[in-house]
Amino acid sequence: MITVTRLNGDPFVLNALYIEKIQALPDTTITLSNGKTYFVQESVDTIIQYSTDYYKRVGFVDLQAKVVDENDETN
Repeated sequence: MITVTRLNGDPFVLNALYIEKIQALPDTTITLSNGKTYFVQESVDTIIQYSTDYYKRVGFVDLQAKVVDENDETN
């Protein structure tokens, strides 16, 4: 989960796993996989960094490498 800020200044928590698209229109727009759209104060680069940090915390960043390493060890 990442914390972002609505344009009116209200913070809210968003599940980064559901982010499908991030755009600057010029406000940063986050579109989720369910089609819901949020306009936030943070920049596109900041949202990407927040999401990447979240993926690292939950272990998604190195998941593919771990699976490949396990497959190599069994062969």
